[in-house]
Amino acid sequence: MKAILLKSFGGAENLYLGETPDPIPLDREALVRVRATALNRADIMQRQGKYPPPPGASEILGLEFAGEIEKPVGRFAKGDRVMGIAAGGGYAQLISVPEGHLISIPDKISFEEAAAIPEAFLTAYQTLFWHGEFCEGDSVLIHAGASGVGTAVIQLAKAAGAKEILVTTSSEKKMKACLSLGASRAVNYQEEDFSKIVKTTTENLGVQVILDFIGSSYWEKNISSLALDGRLVLISTIGGSVVPEVNLAKLLQKRIKITATTLRSRSKDYKTKLTHTFAVYALDLFKAGLIKPVIDKVYDWGSVIEAHQRMESNKNIGKIILKVP
Repeated sequence: MKAILLKSFGGAENLYLGETPDPIPLDREALVRVRATALNRADIMQRQGKYPPPPGASEILGLEFAGEIEKPVGRFAKGDRVMGIAAGGGYAQLISVPEGHLISIPDKISFEEAAAIPEAFLTAYQTLFWHGEFCEGDSVLIHAGASGVGTAVIQLAKAAGAKEILVTTSSEKKMKACLSLGASRAVNYQEEDFSKIVKTTTENLGVQVILDFIGSSYWEKNISSLALDGRLVLISTIGGSVVPEVNLAKLLQKRIKITATTLRSRSKDYKTKLTHTFAVYALDLFKAGLIKPVIDKVYDWGSVIEAHQRMESNKNIGKIILKVP
């Protein structure tokens, strides 16, 4: 099969279209012919040599895909349209995936749109509801609001009855995009102090949930922005991973709960449970148009270098998609 391969760790110019052996499905795995895949920050980190795949996973980049069943398994027949998550291997014409990690694609959703759903929305769902313990009437602060996950969280929070949905992002264009999806307040972190905006918006009460991709550089402002019994969910540390000094008294005063989570390295059973729970919860919302995948740009996979460069330049609003022939 053809796949996007890596000459060596480093810049996007090290990606190339080559050939590699077809994957061999294991027990209870389907073979899927990939029609579209999507970029994630993890792809860039793996390309740079900073984020190796879990043991046993494909070395090929790509954590999500949409396509057609090539070799049936369980409830899926040959030709069924499916989307799903993987620990690797999405940038290829074929991928083998556990049956439990697959979701049927609703009729009116294209392969390109479907490829924008799995990683973003599954991450959004687990961080907001499972780890953030979000409840109707809660207020939430979402960092990197215009990212794939950020745009998914905005929509899920709105559909679930959030009181206030605040986001941080880096430009007027991204702020408008977040507001159009349901955010009640967008903050340009380069120009404003988000913690002050949170206090003003919530009448000094703070938000119940913060979903954070940034890390150490936002630590103090995050703690200041949380309400009593607030929950901080750490998803990534693109702004640094070491906090020089931590005042534990502030955590005690507000009874703050801090948790960190990833998806790629989770067990097969965890991913199966998450995929099933999300599908039951969200498929009808997609069909009704209450939530939708947000696509920044669709590239032919021969333009993968350009696609990676766009993500690295932080220009995208939503997901960057690669079409796979």
